Amino acid sequence: MEYVWSFVIGGLICVVGQILIDFTKLTPARILVLFVTLGVVLGGCGVYEPLVKFAGCGATVPLTGFGYLMAKGTLEAVRAQGLLGAFSGGVTAGAAGIAAAVFFGYLAALFSKSGDKS
Repeated sequence: MEYVWSFVIGGLICVVGQILIDFTKLTPARILVLFVTLGVVLGGCGVYEPLVKFAGCGATVPLTGFGYLMAKGTLEAVRAQGLLGAFSGGVTAGAAGIAAAVFFGYLAALFSKSGDKS
């Protein structure tokens, strides 16, 4: 049942993004930033944690989950290191995701043909 809930919650997050793309004038880049920021705010307030416990990867894989991970890492680093943790915690927590995005983006650039959007 956990897989079903992960699929449903992750799908709902993606549906919200698709609705924003289809029915607003927001650019995809702004929507991505909105999702990450929303994840940071909800993670910092403690609202996103129950959703992560309930839906697992359905809540952590979308960009809101990346924002949640950065907020969680920052809060943990502040508890452990004080004010300096506020500067390093989010980067440390999100390092694996950032490295994976850069690596797979590089692979996509190597194996795909670039062209104009037309």
